[in-house]
Amino acid sequence: MSIPLYIPRETREHEKRVALVPSVAAKLQKLGLDISLESGAGNAARIPDTAYTDAGVTLGTGEGAKLIFRVQPPSVEDVAQMAEGSILFSFIYAQREPAVVKALQERKITCFAMELVPRITRAQAMDALSSQAALAGYYAALLAATNLNRILPMMTTAVGSLRPAKVLVMGAGVAGLQALATAKRLGAMIEGYDVRPEVKEQVQSVGGKFVDTGVNAVGEGGYARELTDEEKQQVEAVLTRHIQQADAVITTASIPGKPSPKIITESQIMGMKSGAIIIDLAAEGGGNTPLTKPGETVEAGPATIVAPLNITSNLAEHASELYSRNLLALVSLMVEEGELKLDWEDEVLAKSVLTHEGEIRNEAARAAVAEQA
Repeated sequence: MSIPLYIPRETREHEKRVALVPSVAAKLQKLGLDISLESGAGNAARIPDTAYTDAGVTLGTGEGAKLIFRVQPPSVEDVAQMAEGSILFSFIYAQREPAVVKALQERKITCFAMELVPRITRAQAMDALSSQAALAGYYAALLAATNLNRILPMMTTAVGSLRPAKVLVMGAGVAGLQALATAKRLGAMIEGYDVRPEVKEQVQSVGGKFVDTGVNAVGEGGYARELTDEEKQQVEAVLTRHIQQADAVITTASIPGKPSPKIITESQIMGMKSGAIIIDLAAEGGGNTPLTKPGETVEAGPATIVAPLNITSNLAEHASELYSRNLLALVSLMVEEGELKLDWEDEVLAKSVLTHEGEIRNEAARAAVAEQA
């Protein structure tokens, strides 16, 4: 017996991704899923309906679908159209979307929020945050290259040589490391900074120099400890020097569903080199600087701040492909011989579920809904 899966067209503004690509459809069908897709769902990613129908996907309205794949959170109106008790897989960001969470609860939708997938070794193939962040980091380096008024690599000409640009990446997570690697391939001199000293080797592995502030913030149990005032001043002084020596700074500090931390101060920006740029990857949460304007490119003293929104949507083809594979890996945990089996003893399922049978299973989401009430 097959399980009906539906992929609707994304309704959020500027979203070009789609939750399923044809190459992944066949693998889902082998699990026992009967797939239908809203006509035109892949158009923004340049994937025509014919590519899906050739892969055995039917075009339809999703009526009676048991499983639903989305990229962006559905609207409250979208939730109202879902069959009661169906299962949704999507990014939700509950703290930003309490009304949607409430609608999912009331409709008794089982929702697996992709941003909640635990970052453990076994769940790496399901980690959509990381797959999308890798593409964002790559694109950030391209934005740096195309927004600077100089080139990234060293170039020797008949009239002399041009020095390579210096790129500083703040935050050495998935996006930061990919930004460093891409900037290196483009010929820039690269530096990476992170509050976690243990990532030094990772920065060095992509050819970067790690910015060492001389302060170890690791406390008991591996968690960051509170810095003394003297240590804070030392960290700021070191970072200021590197920020103001850089031609391009890429910031990546973001917390899913929460405001982004401010990691560059206005005074640091005002002391940057004339013509320098900041690529702020944390614009979705308000940005990593107090002068960032999400979705805009602004002049800030001697520097320019570029703060794109939904950056991975600009790479819709590959972003959709990676996201589809994340969904495939997650669904594989709960489908066996064409039957759904939700094992709540499985850490991945238990931690990634947002709502189930009229209950909000995530504590932060419950708080967000209660605050709105």
